[in-house]
Amino acid sequence: MTTYVAPSILSADFSKMAEELKVIENSNADWIHIDVMDGHFVPNLTFGPPIIKSFRPHSKMVFDVHLMIEQPERWLEEYKKAGADRITFHIEACNHSHRYLASIKEMGIASGITLNPQTPLCAIENVIEECDQVLIMTVNPGFGGQKLIEPIIDKIRSLKAMIKEKKLRTLIQVDGGINADNAKKVVEAGADILVMGSAFFNSTDKKSLVSTIQAL
Repeated sequence: MTTYVAPSILSADFSKMAEELKVIENSNADWIHIDVMDGHFVPNLTFGPPIIKSFRPHSKMVFDVHLMIEQPERWLEEYKKAGADRITFHIEACNHSHRYLASIKEMGIASGITLNPQTPLCAIENVIEECDQVLIMTVNPGFGGQKLIEPIIDKIRSLKAMIKEKKLRTLIQVDGGINADNAKKVVEAGADILVMGSAFFNSTDKKSLVSTIQAL
């Protein structure tokens, strides 16, 4: 099975984003991961819907939008209109996740839930059937360039077991500190999609990095 690679533009050069999007495309990566931060749920600000809309004409790749924001339900439709193909929001940021997952599906795009490192898997046990993907954070969200928190790899294994037990096709996405040195152990634990920020943009041979990880 191919492992999907989703470079995160959080680590890109914002002053030349059209060029950076082309760099991702030329690397043969699978998706473009877009971290949306509101300065409240996480201590940083990034991309609102108008900015993502401005990216859309420069790439035909899948826009995998990760909402690290409070009250994500208020913005689902706006990010879909901006060009999102997949939307993932944090279970910690809302009270009615089942309803919001259904709303995303009704828009005709893929739905997902994200768990912070300290959030147990039981938080999503009753809604995972509605998830096209579950995003496991292996760092505390808000900044790029952090080191992967090793114990979270056990959470990935447990999530994979839950998916198998329920006979689901839900994908496991992992974000935070992923690089060439730890990618294999993350995939062996059960990850289907690896988000890469600093490791991707700092690589001198991005195409080789991507192909190596896709083959894991």
